[in-house]
Amino acid sequence: MPSPELPARTPTSAAALAAVAPPDPAAVLAGTDWAALDHAYGPAESTAEDLLGLLDEDPEVQAGSLGALEMSVLHQGSLYTATAPAALFIAGILSDPRTLVAHEGFFPWDDRVRPLRVALLEWLGEFAHSAGLDREEWIDPDDPEEAGVLAAVTACQAVRPQVLVAVRPFLDDADPGVREAALGVVTHLLGAGAEADGFAARQAAADRLEHIARTPGGRRERAAALLTLAQWGRDTAAQLDDPDPAVRTCAALGTADPAAVEVLLAALADPAVVDGWFDEPLPQTDGWFRFTVLHGLLDRADSFERVLPAALALVPRSSQYTVDREWGPLLAFAFAEPHAPEAPLTPAQHAFLAALVDHDPCWGRIGNRDVWLRGAGLPTSREDLRALLR
Repeated sequence: MPSPELPARTPTSAAALAAVAPPDPAAVLAGTDWAALDHAYGPAESTAEDLLGLLDEDPEVQAGSLGALEMSVLHQGSLYTATAPAALFIAGILSDPRTLVAHEGFFPWDDRVRPLRVALLEWLGEFAHSAGLDREEWIDPDDPEEAGVLAAVTACQAVRPQVLVAVRPFLDDADPGVREAALGVVTHLLGAGAEADGFAARQAAADRLEHIARTPGGRRERAAALLTLAQWGRDTAAQLDDPDPAVRTCAALGTADPAAVEVLLAALADPAVVDGWFDEPLPQTDGWFRFTVLHGLLDRADSFERVLPAALALVPRSSQYTVDREWGPLLAFAFAEPHAPEAPLTPAQHAFLAALVDHDPCWGRIGNRDVWLRGAGLPTSREDLRALLR
C-alpha cells in the first residue's frame, strides 16, 4: 500500500493552551519506535501501517485500519505503550480532508454510516475515558508486568493536553455529528482529576458549553452540553424551564435546585418517552436514558413516598436484566433501613413490592436480584414476598 501523504501541522491560537503544541502526525509516526512498544497482541510493529491506513483513499481500508486500532492499541478500553503515540497521530490528522469520507463501521454490530472524522473522535473519546481512570490504587509498580501498565497509563495521561488542543476546534464544526463526538472527547479530557493534571481550559470550555445549552438548536447537542457541565460541577438550573423536556431534564441532572426533583418526576411519569428522546446514547450516558434520569432522581429525592409514582411507572419496563440499573436501586432507596422481620411495610413500600411481584419479567434465574432483595432485608423468593404482602 503506498504511504499516504501526511498533513502538515497547523498551529493553535488557543490562549489557554498556548504552551502546548498540537500533534504533528508525521513526527509522531517517524519518531516512534513502534517495534519497541506493545499492544493487545504483542509488539506493535504493524501499528504504523494501521495508522497510515486511516488516510488511504479506499474507505474500506480506512474502516479496516480503525478497526485494527480498536482491537490492538485500545482493546476493550485497555491502554498499552503504543496507545499514546497512536492517539497523538489520530488527533493530528483530524483536520485532514480525507477524514471526511463516510463509511460503515468495520465491525458487523456497528452498521452506522458516518464520516471517518466522527469515528476517530469517538475513538479518542474512548481513549480519553480510559486515560482518565484512576488506576494507581490497584497497580503495583514493583510488579514488572504491572509496571508496564503504569508506564502506558502515564504516557497516555501525558498526551491529553495535545489531544485537547487538536479536538477543541471541532466543538464548533458545521457537522453536528462531529460536534457531538468532539464534546464526548472534551468531556473526558477535562473530567475528574483534569485540574490536577495542569489543564487550564475547563473554564473556557464550560462557558462555551453553556452557550450551546442556551442556544436554540439540536436536542442532542444541548442535552450533551448540559450533561457535561453537570459532570464538571457547573450548575445548570438556568435551563430547568427550557421548553424541550429532554433539555430541562438534563438540566435537572446538574443542579441541587429543589425544582429539579419535580422535573425528573415529570420525565419519569412516562419512561417510554424518556427512552425515545435519543436514538443513540449520549456520550455521557450508558444504556437506556431512563436509568440516568432515575439515578438523578434518587440522588435528590428526600423520601421514597416522593419517588413512588416514578417507581410504579418504571416497573412495566423493568425486567430481571435491569435490576442493577433500575429496580434494585429503587429497592435500596425504599428500604434505606433493611426491613425487619414482622415489621409492617409502609404503604409506599407495599405498593412498589406488589407491582414488582406481579411483573413476570422481573423474575427469572438472574442472581443479581437476590443481592438487592437481601440488602433490603427481604426474602428472595417471589412466593415469600407475596406472603409478606398479605
